[in-house]
Amino acid sequence: MLEPAYQVDVVVVGAGAAGLAAAHRLTSAGVTTAVLEAAPEVGGRMSTERVDGFRLDRVGRPLATPGTELRTVPGLEPLALRQFAPGVLLHRDGRRHRAGAPAPVGGARGALHVARALASAPRGPVAVLPGRTGTPVGGAWDQARLNAALARIAATPVDRLLARPEQAAADALAARGVPARTVEGFLRPLLATLLCDPELTTSSRGADLALRAFAGGRLSVPEGGAEVLPERLARALPPGTVRTGVRVTSVSTTSVTTAEHGVLRCRAVLLATDARAAAELLPGLRVPGFHPVTVVHHTTDDPGPALSTGSSLLLDADRGGPVAHTAVVSNVDPSRAPAGRTLISSTVLGTPPEDVDAAVRSHLSRLYGTSTNRWETLAVHHTPDAVPATRPAYDPHRPVRLLAGLYVCGDHRDTPTLQGALHSATRATTAVLTDLGVASSLHLADPPATMPRAA
Repeated sequence: MLEPAYQVDVVVVGAGAAGLAAAHRLTSAGVTTAVLEAAPEVGGRMSTERVDGFRLDRVGRPLATPGTELRTVPGLEPLALRQFAPGVLLHRDGRRHRAGAPAPVGGARGALHVARALASAPRGPVAVLPGRTGTPVGGAWDQARLNAALARIAATPVDRLLARPEQAAADALAARGVPARTVEGFLRPLLATLLCDPELTTSSRGADLALRAFAGGRLSVPEGGAEVLPERLARALPPGTVRTGVRVTSVSTTSVTTAEHGVLRCRAVLLATDARAAAELLPGLRVPGFHPVTVVHHTTDDPGPALSTGSSLLLDADRGGPVAHTAVVSNVDPSRAPAGRTLISSTVLGTPPEDVDAAVRSHLSRLYGTSTNRWETLAVHHTPDAVPATRPAYDPHRPVRLLAGLYVCGDHRDTPTLQGALHSATRATTAVLTDLGVASSLHLADPPATMPRAA
């Protein structure tokens, strides 16, 4: 019996970060690859809108992935990351306190047990941040104790965190004896920001991993906008690899059918779409819940916010309005705003209020200590499926090999972060190369021979 005439070895469906990273690993191994993307541009949720010279991220999630990890991904070696100031600024009781800037030390401890160090830490002196608002920052906790605890978290092995008993993050904080003032004053606003989960329903294991990533480096954003990362990956692939505007309607282990471009025959298919789109093509896949995210972008000629917060990420520990975190992003990455203009980006987690812009403006006036009446609204981006929910029971390494010839990757198969999406791509491409008989130096991926019951 003659072998079918394959047009390409592997078809990757979806040109987000996971799909493009997977294509790099496949092409680097000598495997012919086609990446099909339904949208007119690559990137998926990592997209950026351009308005009057501003670059406005649609999701606007700060990266907690160390730059060194991103630079191990083929095609991302020259990626520039712009870092926020160390730690975060916490707005509480009308004052701002800086917390969470670790100094490297040895040792290891469960991530959420940082609160035990915080709970017994004495209150220190209050410092005043330069600027016309004169808002106090720091002094809510003993910074040395906090820094040492975060550094120990950064050194904790991942497998030790994943072996800990699991429950919802909010319940774990209470079960581990964390005082309410510590939860509300530091851990809840920080974890809500890292997880995009204001109620902390996320698995405690996911919370541990997120806090470990935060403790291991600085929060950052890609220079030029979130779109730069997938665009750089796409440009570094062989010409013709990525095909946008191609909508896939069905997949099998040996072919992909498209709406307007016929059938593409192949030896394997890797689904790298979001979880909902993947389940539409493979109904056996489980669709998780999602955390919605709304980002509101403003500009102003008022120098107050820029002077008072600098390049810090500002979190609201009081939960006194819809904004979970905000920043003068043009201070972090000047390329995101025209010269002489200020870009302030603010994130609302969960269901936004009906008049989200008015509610956000009112909240920002308190957070920044200035009037927002004359601020100009540049864009309001609402993404209902922004971040996959990872409630207990949580498996950070869900299967990527569904059948021989059929694979899936993305942040819904790993941790719901950029790092998780890229790691799932590594696992999936390892499985693909193993099944195709191609030598690979990548880590071995999941080996089930049939579709898992809860795939």
